[in-house]
Amino acid sequence: MTVTDYNHCVNQHADAVYRFLLKNIRDKEKARDLVQDSFEKLWINVGQVSAEKAKSYLFTTAYHKLIDQTRVDKRMADWDTVNMSEYSHSEQYSDAIEKLEIGVSRLPADQRTVLMLRDYEGYSYKEISDMTGLSEAQVKVYIYRARVFLKEFVGSMEVLV
Repeated sequence: MTVTDYNHCVNQHADAVYRFLLKNIRDKEKARDLVQDSFEKLWINVGQVSAEKAKSYLFTTAYHKLIDQTRVDKRMADWDTVNMSEYSHSEQYSDAIEKLEIGVSRLPADQRTVLMLRDYEGYSYKEISDMTGLSEAQVKVYIYRARVFLKEFVGSMEVLV
């Protein structure tokens, strides 16, 4: 990959990587840092990565950086003071998109990641499998479970309208 290819890659994929990370961690500053770290790793390995594989390399790197950040954040949380009512939903609400985003934020990290890659970014099961290191069958299972959870969380459409 040449410097021109790298700069083109930054222009083409920086926003998509940022959106992917932001949807998963919901912290603008951490998402920006992880995007920067992902592009830094691409720059360090610019000689080993071809221009055709740069997008996949970036998303794979961003995914691994996201996992690392999630692990760091978990260690810092005080789980003894967690309010369990935050993890359930019983009120009626009319804003479906906001309710769906709340549901997505409550998914386990693996399910949220594969769901975002599939439904928000449009990757195929095979591409997601390559990026995450999961088997295609496991990717499908995680997406199915995430969708079932979201369906139950959002509830029937009559309640939303």
